[in-house]
Amino acid sequence: MYEQFYGFRERPFDLSPDPKYLVLTAGHQEALSNLEYAIASSKGITLLVGDAGSGKTTVICAAIARQSAHVHCVHLHNPALTRDEFVEMLASRFGLSERARTSKTALLLELEVLLRRRREAGELTLLIVDEAQSLSFELLEELRLLANIETNSEKLLPLVIAGQPEITPRLNAPELRQLKQRIALRCELRPLDLTETMSYIAGRIRAAGGVAAQIFTREAVALIHERSKGLPRTINVLADNSLVAGFATGQRPVTSALVRDVCHDFDIQAGTDDDDDPNQDVQDPESVSTSAGSLFERRAVPPSGPAESPATAPDLLGSEIAPVEGTGTGFFAKRRYLLG
Repeated sequence: MYEQFYGFRERPFDLSPDPKYLVLTAGHQEALSNLEYAIASSKGITLLVGDAGSGKTTVICAAIARQSAHVHCVHLHNPALTRDEFVEMLASRFGLSERARTSKTALLLELEVLLRRRREAGELTLLIVDEAQSLSFELLEELRLLANIETNSEKLLPLVIAGQPEITPRLNAPELRQLKQRIALRCELRPLDLTETMSYIAGRIRAAGGVAAQIFTREAVALIHERSKGLPRTINVLADNSLVAGFATGQRPVTSALVRDVCHDFDIQAGTDDDDDPNQDVQDPESVSTSAGSLFERRAVPPSGPAESPATAPDLLGSEIAPVEGTGTGFFAKRRYLLG
């Protein structure tokens, strides 16, 4: 809808977990590296923890996409099932017989034969269970039993269990102590800080064929970070809808005023009442690292007179930010930050 207006090949902030749009912050790089290591070394159980919208599924999809053809991945996205439904789901996803869909015994026997045959052929099978915080204690125990399928030297079915932070206290339950003991790797995705949010937004814009410095003002990105609390999914929602608002009103780059309107529409509140002041700066620009700040260069415009002339900063996406002349009146009379 707005792609041509902003110079995109495609929309950069869709919610689908497309590995092409994975922006590797330090935390995401660590999680991805852990997953790749777990797969390559056939670790028994790897635990990936992150809040809703932190990017767990995107990291998992990126890890899967990087595997060679000899790695077979079964990814369960909605594991909130009964035990019988879980058995049926596994049998279906592994391509087992109709009997295996109704009999746990048949499932385990056929699955072990399949895994051993694949391993003898130099192939690996991986089971990924997403949204694991929704699993019952019974199904978590079933996962432990699946992880026990092994030879004398290696695991035949490495497991990746991904879940929200609620999974952590559940694993401390006495009845799950054996499962917790089998977790060989653990990684956690935390919310992005402001510098990472700037890099995240700029990286997705670049992947879609755009130039970050022409799309959002630095203040707009700072406000998106504040209201999203650094969660990539919420960042995507706010950024996408802000682009729609900018397109509808013919504004480019998107300003913090547009972002604030979108936050109001989605009932995403600020941390304090003062943050709702439309004339208030979101964050001291000096608190942002130089490299991230160069992605969204700011321009200070006084109530009257020409804009100041800050040094041109090299844009990390490969372009330079040009000086902008202008004055501000009314809503923008206090301070505003524009990009060339």
